Amino acid sequence: MRVTKAQVEQNRAHIVATAARLFRERGYDGVGVAELMAAAGFTHGGFYKHFRSKADLMAEASASGLSQTATRAEGLGPAEFVESYVSREHRDGRGDGCTIAALGGDAARQPEDIKTEFAAGIENLLTALQASSDAPGDADPRAARAMVFDMLARSVGAVMLSRACPDGSPLADEILEVCREEILASLAHDSGSGRPTARIPEA
Repeated sequence: MRVTKAQVEQNRAHIVATAARLFRERGYDGVGVAELMAAAGFTHGGFYKHFRSKADLMAEASASGLSQTATRAEGLGPAEFVESYVSREHRDGRGDGCTIAALGGDAARQPEDIKTEFAAGIENLLTALQASSDAPGDADPRAARAMVFDMLARSVGAVMLSRACPDGSPLADEILEVCREEILASLAHDSGSGRPTARIPEA
């Protein structure tokens, strides 16, 4: 049976989505092409009908995952983002979580095209978070950007540190709890000191 162009595009998108999830779970080197294609429901040989190499798929899957992260952040104020991001649920849900926290370390050792995708993805996430902050219209844009940058870097670092510990380790939870409280306190302080404000959700 002849496969339609629409079906080919749908199959490719499914492979990319599957790869994005598996790469977040196991890292770029933790899953091979054959296993990846099997997980997507296709044969190994079919891979090269869609991609020139695993590296090409890695770049496309990274772009897809980073786009999803930015989309999920839309409409969340910085404090709301921190509550969701620096959490045990996110820590344990590596396959469905943020691509930056899951693959940032791996990306640093990858070719420039993957680093380029990460740079674009980080910029898009910063834009989404800054757009949702409560900074007044006349706020210094550099200060507003710096606040979001600081919050994001600390949030990503907290999740990465927690994941580096054994799953059941008390330290894994302590890292998340302490970092979440400190980041939220910092956001509240910035709000009270006249710096760009962040929405703190009510208890």
